[in-house]
Amino acid sequence: MLALLRQTTCHPSADWVYREMKAEYPDLSLGTVYRNLNHLCERGLIQRVGAVNGQERYDGVVAPHSHFICKRCGAIVDLPEHAPGRDYLDAVGVQYGFQAEGCEFIVRGVCRGCLDEQADAQI
Repeated sequence: MLALLRQTTCHPSADWVYREMKAEYPDLSLGTVYRNLNHLCERGLIQRVGAVNGQERYDGVVAPHSHFICKRCGAIVDLPEHAPGRDYLDAVGVQYGFQAEGCEFIVRGVCRGCLDEQADAQI
């Protein structure tokens, strides 16, 4: 499961992971997928991106990076060059009196594919 999550860029849901693994592991249950995803998150081997269209989505990349989420189609895109760095975390911690260990930065909007689809519909 970890290898699958690390090799995809689609930020999958538990359902997607289940469908991808079911053929190779016919006895696999969706509950087992959820338990393993939670375990991998707790160990810091994967991260939760958040709920998109009602389903929690996951990322196999745990290095600091930001995400863009399309509010129309639910696509998630990594923004590795736009992650708040250690300097930001240290400054926030000093300003508010806590020790910042990490943060999540999500940009929301409409992706290029949805914008192109909208433009085509207007023609």
